[in-house]
Amino acid sequence: MNRQDVIPSLVLSSYALARIAAQDAGNEAPAAQWRVLSLLEQNGPKRVGELAVAARTTQPGMTRLLGTLEREGLVLRSPVPEDSRATAVAITPEGSRALHAWREEFRDTLAPRFTDLDDDDWHALTRAAEILAAHTTTDSTGAPQ
Repeated sequence: MNRQDVIPSLVLSSYALARIAAQDAGNEAPAAQWRVLSLLEQNGPKRVGELAVAARTTQPGMTRLLGTLEREGLVLRSPVPEDSRATAVAITPEGSRALHAWREEFRDTLAPRFTDLDDDDWHALTRAAEILAAHTTTDSTGAPQ
């Protein structure tokens, strides 16, 4: 595989793994739910519009998703003190627990697919995960997300 094809291949494989894990685990929660909870856990409270942009959805769509997450006790919306029109969203302790449980569920569901890897393969995957994590903590302009 040449260099220009590696990143798209990783992205597509990641999407496939996420679909497989959700199907195999019977997890019917929308992927956007986990993405939003992950963003909030990693980056702290965000405005609804910022979450919509980060999740690549519309603001009305994000508002609907946040309504569901709030009813389930996974997020908490509160006014932004410096802008009375804006609302900030934060993950709750229950949201963090749900996110942690989801990650464990996916880890345990996918683990059997990787039992045949040797130490070199695990080292390669570990290094790839570190590189990807380092390059996903900022947006395309270099600004923190």
